[in-house]
Amino acid sequence: MRFRNGMNARSNQPPVALAAAVALLILLVGGREAYGVEPSSREMPRVRVSDDGAGFVLAETNHPFVPWGFNYLGQFKRLAEDDWETDAGWRRIEKDFREMRKLGANVVRWHLQFETYMKAADQPDFEQLARLNRLLKLARSTGLYLDLTGLNCYRIQQIPTWYDKLSEAYRWKAQAVFWASVAKACTGDSVVFCYDLMNEPVISKPGAEDHPWVGGELEGFHFVQRISNRPDGRETKDIAEAWVRLLVETIREHDKETLTTVGVIPWAFVWPKAKPVFYSPQVIRRLDFVSIHVYPKSNRLQEELDALAVYDLGKPLVIEETFPMNCSVADLDKFVDGATKRVDGWIAHYFGHTVSEHRDGSRPTGPLTAAFLEYWSKRVTEQ
Repeated sequence: MRFRNGMNARSNQPPVALAAAVALLILLVGGREAYGVEPSSREMPRVRVSDDGAGFVLAETNHPFVPWGFNYLGQFKRLAEDDWETDAGWRRIEKDFREMRKLGANVVRWHLQFETYMKAADQPDFEQLARLNRLLKLARSTGLYLDLTGLNCYRIQQIPTWYDKLSEAYRWKAQAVFWASVAKACTGDSVVFCYDLMNEPVISKPGAEDHPWVGGELEGFHFVQRISNRPDGRETKDIAEAWVRLLVETIREHDKETLTTVGVIPWAFVWPKAKPVFYSPQVIRRLDFVSIHVYPKSNRLQEELDALAVYDLGKPLVIEETFPMNCSVADLDKFVDGATKRVDGWIAHYFGHTVSEHRDGSRPTGPLTAAFLEYWSKRVTEQ
């Protein structure tokens, strides 16, 4: 059955019904205590953009800060949020955080799944938001900042049916409730390096055989998501600006300081004349820094280094995803060397296995990943 625009999937009542009013009241009045949040004992300086916009600094000392770390989904082909409610799963996450820190990371990118934190379009899951506080404490105890990337729908089978049936406008409203909830849960906590609004958003009409909202399948996960699947003649930059404005303003109602960004596919690496949509002049002014996802190709290193100029826009630039997927570790090193003059931070991948476990064959790619992790750990000392 197709829900009418804005109907609550559980009750068929509009979002202005009692549940929404109660949720909103908790968000606006309840404070962090509404999530069971307790202050963590170990403080970490907040990261901010430097006054000249050329990079990042620690707010209290103005000491330069170079984000360096890992994307972390959990064990390969699983998601950490699948396991974090169990004792064994949480112990695994703790072990992986310690290992990433041991490898020299100062930032971990954690991918928040939409369905984990939303029971309905207007109803956050406060139990899961309280569990998010446990993650903040773990990050602090290991000395790792968090890049919290939200609104993810990586597993098609887990996407709530009601969510995919919402119109664009009401889907955005549900996304705003998600970010209001997360920002409220994290507000004032300096361990959060940034909020990344969504992983690899696009604006396009799906094909006849495509899922209406998600794509970019890899190893069973769908990493690309449409913020609009019916542009209907609208300028993509206008759509992007309206969406970013809504979510950033929602976050700022609850968290005035934590940095915001959007991790995007850098289309200028594919089409040299491509212009950024989410980092067009009208959109970038609402974001604190630029995030792009780059997997260098051995036969195109110089072209891709040249393409970085498109994203050098007067704000810090972070390569928020990278890995020697399409090149050797040696060629990745050449890319990192060549990009240093433009790039202010790097976040690679950690797959839930140690160097020795990868050397013994743990997926993905076994020894190649072991060699990469050893390189990445050594490279951080040169930053």
